[in-house]
Amino acid sequence: MILFFTLVLGIILGPPVLCAEDTPGTRPLFVVQADRLSSILPSDTHPLIEPAAIESFLARLDGNPPDWKTVYGAGHRDPRHDERLFALNRERDAKRLGNDTLGWRVTFLWSGELSRYDPTRGGFPVAVGPILTHTGWGIVRFKPEDLPSNLLAIPNPAQREILRRKFAQAPSLAIQVALTGRLILEESIVYDFSHAEEGKGLIMPVVRIERVDYLLSP
Repeated sequence: MILFFTLVLGIILGPPVLCAEDTPGTRPLFVVQADRLSSILPSDTHPLIEPAAIESFLARLDGNPPDWKTVYGAGHRDPRHDERLFALNRERDAKRLGNDTLGWRVTFLWSGELSRYDPTRGGFPVAVGPILTHTGWGIVRFKPEDLPSNLLAIPNPAQREILRRKFAQAPSLAIQVALTGRLILEESIVYDFSHAEEGKGLIMPVVRIERVDYLLSP
């Protein structure tokens, strides 16, 4: 009898509604500039948005930029090119162990795009893509691990109506996506070369994602 009433109640009420705390990729849509990002993040978070902040972070971890010219050599035509790149990564991985900066909680930005409002989910689905930052160390491209799937930005009622009117003129809307987490200890930073700019160093900090925030410029 108890099971019968439980089943009937489940049919009447329907499936439970998931809130932002239930699904990591479902989060409020914040109206805030990127330079005010720290106002919505935990106090121990280190925003890595500007080139200077990224360079300082890399210096704490690895000291100095690689000698990219020597590592590159004659590029992919050089038979020792891959060997030198592999040695660079293994050497720096080993020296980085025990560095307190590996435990920092950091936040970086990716570009985001809202698609049309989904009334069944109560928000705007979000597509994301990487941002490349040119620094004195090379091109930095953060690499997220465990990024939640089915990203969804939840607006407040006033935002929802404004955005739905904007979608009458455009198929999508650009936002920024702040991704927060900690470096993966066993492979925290990957050094490589850009496929778009020959001979240009590419640095990929690998971050296991703990939190996602959606930012809409005022």
